[in-house]
Amino acid sequence: MIRVLHEHPAISEMFMAFLLSRNIQIEADLVDQLFNSSERRLARLLLLLANFGKEGKLESILPTINQDILAARVGTTRSRINFFMNKFRKLGFIAYDDSGLKVHTSLLNVIVHD
Repeated sequence: MIRVLHEHPAISEMFMAFLLSRNIQIEADLVDQLFNSSERRLARLLLLLANFGKEGKLESILPTINQDILAARVGTTRSRINFFMNKFRKLGFIAYDDSGLKVHTSLLNVIVHD
């Protein structure tokens, strides 16, 4: 790997960019874990999974994601995830259909307001 990084500056540049962006993401996750409630952390995760803030519109989240995976990523229990997902669905922030879970931009209100 070291040889490739020395011999191919373009690969080295892409690798460093990846490492830096991954480090920024880890720092943001740590801050999120320390200062936000599990409800806000779930809202943030759903928006990230739906590519919020990227070019284009929100995408459906892969239908294979389950509440156990969400609970592990948020750092809470599956029952809390279930409670919040039902709450978000009733408030119209998320929807389930044949293509999977859809996240609406209005979910951002959970993060911004409270």
